[in-house]
Amino acid sequence: MNKVMTRTRRHPGTRPPVRHDTRRPGGTPTRTAPDRGRLSTAPGGAATAGRALLALPPPRPTDRFADLLLAVLSGQRPVHSMLRHTVGRAYDELAWLAERGPLRATRGTRPVVRDIGYFEPRPGAIEAFARIGAGDQLRAMAFRLEYGHDSRWRCTAVELGGPRMPGTDQD
Repeated sequence: MNKVMTRTRRHPGTRPPVRHDTRRPGGTPTRTAPDRGRLSTAPGGAATAGRALLALPPPRPTDRFADLLLAVLSGQRPVHSMLRHTVGRAYDELAWLAERGPLRATRGTRPVVRDIGYFEPRPGAIEAFARIGAGDQLRAMAFRLEYGHDSRWRCTAVELGGPRMPGTDQD
């Protein structure tokens, strides 16, 4: 299982030595901000800042889906925006969870994804978890992604800590 390290405690008045992106599971290089110096145009037409910019890797599907699911469960996006990103019973689970508003902002604190970890039980399937923080509160969200024949990742299950959706006769 690939785990992501949790954030370190910050002490008032001190600066961290470097900025770590804890949302990049599996040792993916961290994203770096471009140099804030004067921009010049390279012969190829691309703007550079006095040095070559590193090519950023595309976001992992776990990062993307954690953000999408959080937006739905916190009320920032409608549930139907996940229709093309879910398969089977996952949409029903998501709609049931979103109806209860478990991650709505409390006391003006908007929930954010703090850490993401994942496990690949087989090629083409990822079981992931995300730690969701809102102020002093910390919640857990788990979801499963499967790679389809159309070369797209789709969510097949969603769970949050707390009550689960009642089962049907088919389960």
